[in-house]
Amino acid sequence: MVDDFFTDLAASPDPAAPEGSGQPRRDRRERRRGRWWKRTLIVLVAIVALVAVGAGGYVAFISQRADNNLARADLLPPDGQSTYTSKAGTKEKLVKGKESGKGETYLLLGSDARPGETNSRSDVIQLLHISQDGSRVDLVHYPRDLWVDIPGHGKGKINWAFAFGGAPLLVQTLEGLTGVQVDHVANTDFEGFKAMTDALGGVRVWADEASTASGNGGVDIKQGWNDLNGEQALGFVRERYQLSGGDLSRGQRQQAFIKAVMLKVLSPGVIANPVKFTSFVDAATKNTTVDATFSMNDVRRKALSLRGLRGDDIHFHTAPNGGVGQAGDQSIVVFDAAGNHRLAEALRADDMAAYAP
Repeated sequence: MVDDFFTDLAASPDPAAPEGSGQPRRDRRERRRGRWWKRTLIVLVAIVALVAVGAGGYVAFISQRADNNLARADLLPPDGQSTYTSKAGTKEKLVKGKESGKGETYLLLGSDARPGETNSRSDVIQLLHISQDGSRVDLVHYPRDLWVDIPGHGKGKINWAFAFGGAPLLVQTLEGLTGVQVDHVANTDFEGFKAMTDALGGVRVWADEASTASGNGGVDIKQGWNDLNGEQALGFVRERYQLSGGDLSRGQRQQAFIKAVMLKVLSPGVIANPVKFTSFVDAATKNTTVDATFSMNDVRRKALSLRGLRGDDIHFHTAPNGGVGQAGDQSIVVFDAAGNHRLAEALRADDMAAYAP
């Protein structure tokens, strides 16, 4: 189509050509003017077409780059393996894609393992729910010590599910708690959080509590807004010993960090800047493993649906719990069954606006 535009342009008469002697002067001027507007329109259309082709090529380039960077693994359990307790109190099998919730739900996992550590654990367990209409995002933090039913293993800390059976068993555990299918899983390490932050040129994060560099985070954080680079952000999400709620408070910091990253990525200064956006995509995808069904086309579609998202549209929650307790010799976070039921109902109905902890 673009070639046709330029062929037509080359074949059009030259507006500077001498007038033919057999035509009235006014008629010749009007014809020249008409040909000039036609050629101008053709040029404009050609430019728009070239820009569109370039934009499409850039999108394809980003998708291909991300797909090449991402590691993929079987992070989801087989269909029909998860069961949950219905509103009537009966055990029901969760059938994926049918009566298993509206909107989309992602499981975000992160490891606090330092370089050289090989033990398998997940210290970030965040369930991210995007409403069907894309008007809100809800992040539910599951404390790693939450005492829950783990399929095939009885009672245990929810983090043990990952140790026992990796992401598939953790997904099965969460699906059993909520009755909502987990559509996709993304697993990264804290070094990935650091790289993403630096690729964005830093992020601005809110801290409910101050902490000092003497804690396990190793960075000074003030109460209120903090502008953090990658190393500082890593310390921000690692800290727990100096926080009043321990791991519960650390989960809230992790949510604040995720929110800051989301808002920065969706800002015009990043999403409309090919260099910065490409750098972020590289940092995010090189440090992340996703489930085998994960598609960058899905991510692009979802990002477009969220382009109007604002800070007030992102909501934080902590899985219902009764605080710190004891189970035998284990220090745990006590599971709140009634509160979990309310959360599960809100997630299944895609009505988190009505959720009351």
